[in-house]
Amino acid sequence: MAAAEEDNTVKEPLDLIRLSLDERIYVKLRGDRELRGKLHAYDQHLNMVLGDVEESVTLVEIDDETYEEIVRVDKRTIPFLFVRGDGVILVSPPLRTS
Repeated sequence: MAAAEEDNTVKEPLDLIRLSLDERIYVKLRGDRELRGKLHAYDQHLNMVLGDVEESVTLVEIDDETYEEIVRVDKRTIPFLFVRGDGVILVSPPLRTS
């Protein structure tokens, strides 16, 4: 039982990622991109393989006449996605209630 308890403890940041394997996570990337998907694999560089991904890209444009900001969010779904770790800003595990 002690080995099972050790598997569920968070001692370093990557432990939180390990505990999120096969669960849906939120990933914020450079360039105003956000991903929500099931974490299939990762490494120490935060390269990740996600499945059933919803990508949101936020675009801010300036109207030529009124100079007002126009915010547009483009969304798409991707069956499998390899995420390069150097573009990752934030990784959020699923919300856990205990």
